[in-house]
Amino acid sequence: MPMITVWTKQNAAVLDQLRENGRFIADERFIRRELEETTDIMLYTYRWLADHIPAAAERPEDTSYPVWVSFDRDATMIPEPGYVILELSLDTSLIVAIDILKWTKITNYSYIPADEEDEKAHNRLLAETGTDNARAVMTAFYPEIRSKIIKSWERLFDPPASPGDQGTYGLIWEVRREWIKRMIT
Repeated sequence: MPMITVWTKQNAAVLDQLRENGRFIADERFIRRELEETTDIMLYTYRWLADHIPAAAERPEDTSYPVWVSFDRDATMIPEPGYVILELSLDTSLIVAIDILKWTKITNYSYIPADEEDEKAHNRLLAETGTDNARAVMTAFYPEIRSKIIKSWERLFDPPASPGDQGTYGLIWEVRREWIKRMIT
């Protein structure tokens, strides 16, 4: 399979896991450290993502969440104290590409429309019921709308994004020490 270079910015604590185990996997401890006050809200969407990405079946048993990677070095963010940017070289078959704009809709508990008409119809439904996307998902008052919104999130993978697409990031299940070409601190 073809190889690809990608980058991931991680808390420097992952280096200990890489030294000890030869690999890094994202777990709730790292997510809680990074997301702080928004952890519980974001974990809901991260759990959904981990269970629904097309590569869910290939998930190693000991992993809970995917690791985000960038196809563009400049999109990885600038180095900062306490963090490391890992430049990785790995097989393209290990990466699932994600449209970041669609992912942002999910993290905002929003609806991903099939098309413009679907979006208009959904917005009319929200107006008629006097709610919004986030309230419908986060409360028990709108179970049908909540189900519709969460079902729409499957459009995150439709059509599949490609690594070269603008606004695309990738997901992998682990970072192996042998994939690291360079560390930027």
